[in-house]
Amino acid sequence: MKLYRTQKGALLRWDNNAYLITQPWDELINRENLHDYLQTQQRHSDMLSPVEADALLNSQLLAPIGNQEVWAAGVTYLRSRDARMEESKESGGATFYDKVYEAERPELFFKAQAHRVAAHDEEVYSRHDSSWNVPEPELTLFINSAGRIEGYTIGNDMSSRSIEGENPLYLPQAKVYQRSAALGPCLYVPAAPLPATTKIHMVIRRAGQSVYNGEIAISQIKRKLPELASWLYRDMDFPVGCFLMTGTCLVPGNEFTLAKGDKVEITIDHIGTLVNTVGYKQ
Repeated sequence: MKLYRTQKGALLRWDNNAYLITQPWDELINRENLHDYLQTQQRHSDMLSPVEADALLNSQLLAPIGNQEVWAAGVTYLRSRDARMEESKESGGATFYDKVYEAERPELFFKAQAHRVAAHDEEVYSRHDSSWNVPEPELTLFINSAGRIEGYTIGNDMSSRSIEGENPLYLPQAKVYQRSAALGPCLYVPAAPLPATTKIHMVIRRAGQSVYNGEIAISQIKRKLPELASWLYRDMDFPVGCFLMTGTCLVPGNEFTLAKGDKVEITIDHIGTLVNTVGYKQ
């Protein structure tokens, strides 16, 4: 089932039907066995017609996040390790990424507060002071306050590779800024974990033409998803849960950088497609 956050409440799509749930978002999603709970909620919620549901999603869709923080894991795929070693070669930081790929402890970093997150069909930003900017398509976990993975969404981890490549200590500036993250379009809540065959697909379009197209199965991730969640929750509290981006393996070549007006389309099997246009903070 898919849960969308809108200006009028949560819209639940299940079995070709749509229901409007008015329960506050954080209270709704932060619980054990969210899938089972939503099954019971649909019995007590107003059913929407297809026209009403489409109108709500087309005009009042929000990012599927309330007061949660967004965190991210890095260097979880081999291609990501290689790309970050390449960008940091001149600064002497390349070995750090090789070591963290092989280490027991993963790389985890804070990504965004909710008010800095872009929704589906909203702009994401590149930094003005970066000469090399890329999107990073990532399967994103929703983890409840008890540390259990309850759902999934699509994440775009916008990254300033020229800044991070200059010095690994600049990682926060390369990763954390206004609209450096996008989530959406929904929170996918299955009865069982996503299969390893699930694919992530990204297309970048410029003036209507594809300038990048790539696909990868999540089976290529080095670490298990519950393992990443467990590391994040060590000595940490997330009272209303947390979103965790799990890393990328789709990395455009070193000659590529985003331009204003580029459209980034990220599709993950079972979840849907997240679309954002690239811009700059005014």
